[in-house]
Amino acid sequence: MSARKFGLFLLARRSLRQHALSTVVTSLSLALACGLVMAVLAISAQSRAAFALESTPFDAVLGARGSQVQLVLNSVFHLETSPGNLPWARYLEIAARPGVRAALPYAVGDSWRGFRIVGTDERMFDPRLLGPKTPRVASGRVFDPTLREIVVGSFVAQRTGVRVGDEIHPSHGVGEHGAEHDEDYVVVGVLAATNTPLDRCLWIPIEGMFRMQGHVLRGDGAEFHAEPDQAIPDENKEVSAVLLAFESPQVGLELDRAINKDGRDATLAWPIARVVAELFDKLGWMNRVLGLVAYLTMLVGAASILASLYDAMHQRRREFAILRALGARRGQLFATIVLEATSIATLGALGGVAVYLGILATAREIVRAQTGVVLELSYFHPALLAVPLASIALGAVCGVIPAWKAYRVEVAEHLAPAS
Repeated sequence: MSARKFGLFLLARRSLRQHALSTVVTSLSLALACGLVMAVLAISAQSRAAFALESTPFDAVLGARGSQVQLVLNSVFHLETSPGNLPWARYLEIAARPGVRAALPYAVGDSWRGFRIVGTDERMFDPRLLGPKTPRVASGRVFDPTLREIVVGSFVAQRTGVRVGDEIHPSHGVGEHGAEHDEDYVVVGVLAATNTPLDRCLWIPIEGMFRMQGHVLRGDGAEFHAEPDQAIPDENKEVSAVLLAFESPQVGLELDRAINKDGRDATLAWPIARVVAELFDKLGWMNRVLGLVAYLTMLVGAASILASLYDAMHQRRREFAILRALGARRGQLFATIVLEATSIATLGALGGVAVYLGILATAREIVRAQTGVVLELSYFHPALLAVPLASIALGAVCGVIPAWKAYRVEVAEHLAPAS
């Protein structure tokens, strides 16, 4: 570094130290703005990808006639009420259709400590059916379909402390204060973390859901109450949804046409990624509003750099005149002020990264607790690089006006003794 450049650096640093309070306040306001902009852009993009592409190993959901969004929210994310039930025969029909690689029945409606209990069959945990995305049992084993056994998601185990060998009493409904059933289920397995909504569920044999106290089956339209030692006829069974995996997208196209366009008794949400993307599109106005607020905050932060430096110029005119008299050039003074503005903006940009990480860490915990989807702290979005660089450039531009004022300082005028 040359002596001249080092001198500029020392002048800028001394000025920032002399005006430490305004420097800190201005940097913090810019840091908040940068962090908000990065959070809005990066978290929105990561959430969209995580929910649409990584939330489930299935391709589609079949359910009662109604909203595809509600069907996906209830069956995949366990956030909504069930739109209705399908007869067991509908499940058998779709499972036997050529090109359907996997068809798993879901029966929902009960919970434990606020976490959803899902009735399904043991194929849910068979890697031969779902491949590498199959939920894996980390401790214990898969439930026996003929017994009152339950497998617990990793997040449920983490939050409640339940372990293999414990007993669980399901509650009716999906709230935290539903009436407990008389049946007790023994925990026989705890799943490894999948970072998907599967982590927030408890899994029991679907036969157990059919036989739960107070449950009524209406597969054939009439009410049927399962007796302890009585087999349940298929015509009386019903399911909340059927989770489907296809051999090829062509199968999905054919089913979409047959069920959604030509049929009237069911709804196929396919592909799940598209349904989730449509949901995000409907909520896109929220991101646009948040982004607008963040950009305006950044402009306010940049304006505060301009205001603080411009006001300081009036107090430092004599200082600049002395520097000029000692041999400093106009260009050096101009560069010093621009360097000050750039330094403040750089501090703000670095602080913005910290703000972004804080927002992401908070959002990560909230999203995981509510949906089971995990946002990665290491996720990279172009905004994480572009926004800090843009804020530094904006700060440098805002320093040009006060720098021009310093450039025009006249030595004779400001060194003349006051009369």
